[in-house]
Amino acid sequence: LNRPSVVNHMHSPTSSRSIVTHLQRAFGGDLVKTMARVLSRHVVVAAVVASGIFSAASASCRRDPVGSGASSCAAGVLSEPPSLIQRKSQVKHLSLSAEAGSSTRSRIQVQGRQILVDGKPIHVKGVAWNPVKKGGTNPRDVNFAEAVERDAALLAQAGVNAVRTYQPITDTRVLDVLWSHGIWVFNSVYNYGGAPSDSVVSKVNAVKHHPAILMWTIGNEWNYNGLYTNMALWDSVSRLQEVAEHIKRNDPEHPVACVYGELHELQGVDARMPSVDVWGVNAYRGISFGNLFDSYAALSSKPFFLGEYGADAFNAKIGREDQESQAVATKALTQEIVDHSSVTGGSCIGGFVFELADEWWKVGKSSAWVHDNGGQAPGSGPYPDMTFN
Repeated sequence: LNRPSVVNHMHSPTSSRSIVTHLQRAFGGDLVKTMARVLSRHVVVAAVVASGIFSAASASCRRDPVGSGASSCAAGVLSEPPSLIQRKSQVKHLSLSAEAGSSTRSRIQVQGRQILVDGKPIHVKGVAWNPVKKGGTNPRDVNFAEAVERDAALLAQAGVNAVRTYQPITDTRVLDVLWSHGIWVFNSVYNYGGAPSDSVVSKVNAVKHHPAILMWTIGNEWNYNGLYTNMALWDSVSRLQEVAEHIKRNDPEHPVACVYGELHELQGVDARMPSVDVWGVNAYRGISFGNLFDSYAALSSKPFFLGEYGADAFNAKIGREDQESQAVATKALTQEIVDHSSVTGGSCIGGFVFELADEWWKVGKSSAWVHDNGGQAPGSGPYPDMTFN
């Protein structure tokens, strides 16, 4: 798994169910169900989802499906979307409600550090999702429609309740499948600075009435990449503020989230982006987030989520796949997110494991069909090798 953040996907020749069984056995199936997608290369998917933490923590909360009264729950967390019957009913009536111009007004709200759905706080148990097959290129070969049936079932099995995309989903049929499995969507509508700010309008309007949409996301650690055009920081700030304004004019009923890399200069950036409701933070600090949660809380009063976290499955120290270390790290990091959930008074609304995907297209000048197990070691990064493989 390579570190640069626009992510990819290919279908595995290995049984996904066998991987679930292996990692359940390694970490105790009753506590942690871990799901991984092993690919036909040595660097495997970074989608070891420590969802058993979610599942175990939320089990005692399920009578109250979106998390009110969470403080009385065993682990004090987590939310669930509506029931399957409710979701199917919403999808069934979606076209009628869209034609009638109805909306989700007041259904999704930002209140303090929480996201409320129908007045109740939720906690996000998410996975980053951007399906590109082996041999494909990004973004040309992103194919949500082809991957959604299989991937949604795997994600639901792991206890996941949200996906974060890196390209926009504008196909309501894809959203229907995700929603039928109880999966919210953080729908990315603007990452590339070469596109005009108003290019988001058609993407937002295409699916803004769909019940699976929880919020829109703009940018992806753009303070590092200059919106993939090397745009200067404050020019990027101005551009994304314009983008957020366009979104709010066309859809005032869903929050707008902006995904940042770590926390450097975030306080000043936040002050110049009043139309951003929620911050996403991509952070890789080994096997612990350290002081991330308290540091963020001192910089902004807005809700935030981990836009990316976790560990890839290749260990550069031993030169081979190491799912055990990947699962250990993902479990530990997920537990820290749970411990700081805004549902129980913390600063964080949840996070997205990076990722249900692999990234063969990031081989540079080599072929996207050829395995490359190289990596980057900038001095900090994922456990155990601090290398983005």
